[in-house]
Parts: sequence; structure tokens; C-alpha cells
Amino acid sequence: MIDEFLTHGLPDVEEAVRKAAAIEIMPRFRQLAEHEVDEKSGPHDLVTVADRKAEEHLTASLTRLLPGSAVVGEEAVHADPTVYEALRADAPVWIVDPVDGTRQFVNGDPAFCTLVALALRGEILASWTFAPALEELATAVRGQGAYVNGERIHSGSPEAGAALRVAIAHPLYTSDENKRTLARLDVPGVAARPCGSAGLEYLKVARGEMDALAFTWPSAWDHAAGLLLVAEAGGAQSTVAGVPFRVDRDNALPFAVGRDEATAVRIRELLRGV
Repeated sequence: MIDEFLTHGLPDVEEAVRKAAAIEIMPRFRQLAEHEVDEKSGPHDLVTVADRKAEEHLTASLTRLLPGSAVVGEEAVHADPTVYEALRADAPVWIVDPVDGTRQFVNGDPAFCTLVALALRGEILASWTFAPALEELATAVRGQGAYVNGERIHSGSPEAGAALRVAIAHPLYTSDENKRTLARLDVPGVAARPCGSAGLEYLKVARGEMDALAFTWPSAWDHAAGLLLVAEAGGAQSTVAGVPFRVDRDNALPFAVGRDEATAVRIRELLRGV
């Protein structure tokens, strides 16, 4: 069933993602009323009516396209954490972040995106990263490469001798312990800055516009689409335990993503304090 879907069903997913953004997200961009923005865990953890409505839209359309599939969406898991367990089951799973970069969305910054990935037993099979305000759609299918607006992209390798450009977990969302770990990247040859939308940071690595990422949190909806995109563009990733990050298990954190394997390993070893 999955092989057939990956052969013939992907254009329908793209249409569903674009339609959700056109109906539920873009009409609210720079038009949000105060009552349409709420806090979840704190003042920096925001959710809007666009997040909720877009996830509802995608949940309905994606499960209709692939009967028997489940959805693990950011807002659904916030309401019921047991939804996350679908990642460890045998049914295909759609992993959805309806508005990745909600803080940017609320502030009228176009650097936000919708993230969708299709996984089966922890393996990410296909992904969509759609930045509607930037008019960019990045797609990847396992074994078939990474594309932006239909053109293939390659991550390449960092320029020899240049400082590595690294996006790290934003200090607003990190614990003191995480801050101490990330501070290990404050060394000569590494130029680190806080990340924005995780999905768009992954896209920058896949394009070779950033060299690496260092993340401290495991939420599948933030990482699934980007991990496949980077892998298909030629990049690599690893947790501090020296094994790949997977969405269907507990992972040793933080984890590193790089334009190539050598870069991912260097960032990982710095995070380990080696």
C-alpha cells in the first residue's frame, strides 16, 4: 500500500498542504486578533487559530488520502500526549507541524512553514516543507533526492577554512543544562546563532546556506521533514550517542545535523565535550 502511495499519491499530498495553507494560514497572516493567539507552556510557546485550524484541515485530508494512516500533530499531542505513541505502531503516520515558527507568524515575519512527513515504523519516507509566505516548497522522498520548487538541491560541504555556520536551539526554549551543553560550540571555527523555524533551518542546511544544526528537543513534528530533506540532499545527522536520531524511540540529546558527515560528526563531538 505504501509503495503504491509513494508512486502515485505524492502530488495529492502537495495539493493538500498548499490548500491547508491557502485556506487556514495565509488569510490570518498579519491579520491575527489578540484573542486568536494563546500561550501553551509559557509566553514564548504560542499557538494560534491558524495552527489549530490548519492541523485539523491536514488531519482530515491526509487520512483521507491514505486510509488507515494516523496523524501525530503538534496540537493534537499537546491536547493528548498519548497520540505520540502512534509513531511506534505499525500503521503509516503523518507527522504534522501546521505552523512551524509560530513566533515568527505571530510577529508578521514570513519565515514560517508547514511541515508534513510520512513515516512507517520510524522510517521517514517522504516530506514536505512549505513556506507559503516565501512561496517555497521543499520535498524529499527516500532514495529520490531533495527538491525546492521542483529543482534538485545538494547540501555540499563547508568551505575549507571557513567558520562553520551553525543554528542552535533558541535560548528561549532551552534549559540551563542545555545552554551549558550548547556553549561547547563557542569555540574558534564555529559561528553559532539561535535558530528560527526549525523546518527552514533544515532547508538552509539542505541548500548549503547553513553548515550545521544542534537541537536539544525531540519533537518529531519539528524534525521529521527536515531530517529526510537534509539526508536526501547529501547531509548527515547523529545524536551524542553516535547513532541517528529516530522519531520512534527515545534519543540521547542533543543531536547534530550537518551538510556532510564530517560536519555532523564535528558538531556532535563538540557537544559531547570531546
